[in-house]
Amino acid sequence: MRIGAVVLAAGQGSRMGNQAKAMLQLQGVPLIKRHLAALRSAGIEEIVIVTGYHYEQIEPVVQGLAAQVVRNPNPSVGQASSVRLGVAAIGDRFDAVIMMLCDQPLINEHDIEELVAAFVNRSHGEILVPLVNKTRGNPAVFSGKAIREILAQGPDMYCRKYMDQNPESVIFFETNNDHFITDVDTLDDLANFEKKWGYRLALPETPNPTD
Repeated sequence: MRIGAVVLAAGQGSRMGNQAKAMLQLQGVPLIKRHLAALRSAGIEEIVIVTGYHYEQIEPVVQGLAAQVVRNPNPSVGQASSVRLGVAAIGDRFDAVIMMLCDQPLINEHDIEELVAAFVNRSHGEILVPLVNKTRGNPAVFSGKAIREILAQGPDMYCRKYMDQNPESVIFFETNNDHFITDVDTLDDLANFEKKWGYRLALPETPNPTD
């Protein structure tokens, strides 16, 4: 099975004081690099990273890491536009595509493997979403068929819209793995993350405008 991935890293991080969440550091490593490493270790063949806001911080970090970078020229339009760009870039060459957010600090190669195994062993459906204690999580896995249908319906179609219009295609993978529902959106989330998990997430360094 050929599997690709789209990593969404185009957000403004407005609720975190306009910080690049992809550049938050866990144990000294930016989250975006950790995600790429997790995907690679899980055997994912091709990765597309969608940047937008903070591209000047993120793109140099992922340069040379064997991932395609696509920049959203209008990230203020919203996440849906970044999703669509990522899907268009990954194309219809894969049996499955993982849609991954950049603000889930704990996602690792074992979590990716767990999702892929659940997708491979599913009895039906085209989109697999993790479900932890009745809470929907991420990443989600889309079949090649779903990706082809999304692409065929034009630039106004994106993953969440497709899911809403085709609820029968969505299946839930029930698990107790909290990694799938752990994300960070605010400064308070950073403090709560450290309190719960014992790991500190450091804010990215702000580039000096005089450099």
